[in-house]
Amino acid sequence: MTDQIKRPTGEAGINRVVLAYSGGLDTSVILKWLQTEYGCEVVTFTADLGQGEELEPARAKAELMGIKPEHIFIDDLREEFVKDYVFPMMRANALYEGLYLLGTSIARPLIAKRQIEIAKLVGADAVSHGATGKGNDQVRFELGYYALNPDIKVIAPWREWDLTSRTKLIEFAESHQIPVSKDKRGEAPFSTDANLLHTSSEGKVLEDPWDEVPDYVYSRTVNPEDAPDQPEVITIDFERGDGVALNGEACSPATLLAKLNDLGRKHGIGRLDLVENRFVGMKSRGMYETPGGTIYALAHRGIEQITLDRGAAHLKDELAPRYAELVYNGFWFSPEREMLQAAVDHSQEKVTGTVRLKLYKGNVIVTGRKSPHSLYSEKVVTFEDDQGAYDQRDAAGFIKLNALRLRLLGRRDR
Repeated sequence: MTDQIKRPTGEAGINRVVLAYSGGLDTSVILKWLQTEYGCEVVTFTADLGQGEELEPARAKAELMGIKPEHIFIDDLREEFVKDYVFPMMRANALYEGLYLLGTSIARPLIAKRQIEIAKLVGADAVSHGATGKGNDQVRFELGYYALNPDIKVIAPWREWDLTSRTKLIEFAESHQIPVSKDKRGEAPFSTDANLLHTSSEGKVLEDPWDEVPDYVYSRTVNPEDAPDQPEVITIDFERGDGVALNGEACSPATLLAKLNDLGRKHGIGRLDLVENRFVGMKSRGMYETPGGTIYALAHRGIEQITLDRGAAHLKDELAPRYAELVYNGFWFSPEREMLQAAVDHSQEKVTGTVRLKLYKGNVIVTGRKSPHSLYSEKVVTFEDDQGAYDQRDAAGFIKLNALRLRLLGRRDR
């Protein structure tokens, strides 16, 4: 049992709290801790974002811990997740620090949004999450909460309690008759977070950035060395910047991503070993598996190659790092992200067509693209006789005008 905590002024009087609840050890301890330390009623919210786990055990565990059936929310958010969060981000070609496809980051605003909606529905005073005080997720969750309800109270147990080790968590759980699975006893080799877009792993065996990621850490992709020896060719159809079909078969957003995940798993696609700069200031090493997202992102860039004007494409490339940083840092609901989204979405109006890709041993290779809105002109670009489509003599004046300042500088400085 933890010592009683002297709470900040204004935190008293919480009667009901909505907890982001997975049913695992940490959030089960948090559930009981909220009941004992705050003396409040707890409402649990479990989001199905395609993490591939059975979620009904979370309901049974919540009921076991005294939560009323009407206060247990398990919501299938897969389609909303991909359609309203993943796809808009993919339209922007967002990569954090040039590599990370933001699989964890992009899930947090949706969870926060639904928590606030449930809080309003059940008349809760507060919301709570299981993010630690060292990571980015606490920032992402809480910026989302406050953007959507500026007056909501937030309880972050990891910043308050003295349960600072797995041993203490298990002791607390056992003292309150919280079931602890065998795989939670002892020190976990690493922690994971998963959704339809990716799986992330960090901590313990991954903390030394010189040590290679052990093969047992990978759960979503086969080793590229063990992938099929024959490549697989697929096509993805896009309409206005969003994927709508795989191999000519129409798919919903979540279905398309799930099918691409299966293909990526088979061919060992989407592994990333990254040392990143957390928003809270430290560097951390993580391993990310984003099989379907990696295929999709390269396909999207492929269709943009023939449908976006150079100026728009290059401006997008300038904006993409800023967009990615906003998502990574938790500013999904900020006006600047929404402004960037409006610009990105405008650029996608003609991003329609088909991309052909070859999948082979960890690689995704664009082998063809076509569009009814293509800006590619074979007549203009050909090395054969273009029959006057392009007058090569025009290039002389173009070069002279662009060289004028360089020539003036050269004459001055020689």
